[in-house]
Amino acid sequence: MRTLRDRVVGVTDTVVAAVDGLLIAADTEDAIDPNGLAALAAASLGLARRIAAAALRGPLRRTVTCSSGGYTAVYAVGETAILVVVGDEGMNVPQLHVEARSAVERIGAILLAPEPGPGAVPAPDSAYDPEGVLG
Repeated sequence: MRTLRDRVVGVTDTVVAAVDGLLIAADTEDAIDPNGLAALAAASLGLARRIAAAALRGPLRRTVTCSSGGYTAVYAVGETAILVVVGDEGMNVPQLHVEARSAVERIGAILLAPEPGPGAVPAPDSAYDPEGVLG
């Protein structure tokens, strides 16, 4: 998640949540309620998926909301999670879409990774979050 801030101009906040709105991880400023943002973004993605299905344009990849102070993008992470990215009005949206693809893939892999058994020690290259994606 921090990688998006580093690679995309204007990204200010990121949230990962389950599709039911349950917060998984957040990298947000104090002014933003990550739980509320997660819940609202999950609801908006659900509606957007229905719109995409009704329009017969294939599976939804993302939604972008443009407001007077910036942008909020919501990306589907498979069928189980979402990535929410908030940015200021200077956010480079095309670059965000490029960088978000790999972030979504990494987050999906982390969320789908099997849990180790009791007392297991993760291999050095398979730690739950090797690239700091989730915080």
